[in-house]
Amino acid sequence: MSMLAWNDRLAVNIKEIDDQHKKLVDMINKLHDAMKGGKADAVVLGIVDEMKKYAASHFATEERHMKAHAYPEFAAHKAEHDKFVAKVLQVEADCKSGKCAMSMDILNFLSNWLVNHIKGTDKKYGPYLNARGVK
Repeated sequence: MSMLAWNDRLAVNIKEIDDQHKKLVDMINKLHDAMKGGKADAVVLGIVDEMKKYAASHFATEERHMKAHAYPEFAAHKAEHDKFVAKVLQVEADCKSGKCAMSMDILNFLSNWLVNHIKGTDKKYGPYLNARGVK
């Protein structure tokens, strides 16, 4: 059973970004499945690395749209992205140093952050960007 399920409440009504959010949801589910299955830290580390790279690419997409359309809450939004990346980098560093503390606490943090970020912060730019022709 998946930890997270995509639904329309998570949509920001920008296809490119919604598709990327779906991929991030899938990654969290993949990480959850690996942990539940007692997979080796190396498998978890690979998933964390994939998530780190994809999140950076996704955040760059959002930030590019926000900059192009002078989104007024850009700085605060980017700060949230930076905090998330810092947390993922910390988890990755812990795993690489043999102190992989990949636990349900961390998985819950990643999952809750993603859902709360989309429903709270990302939902704000959806209508703003939609009104400027970004679909």
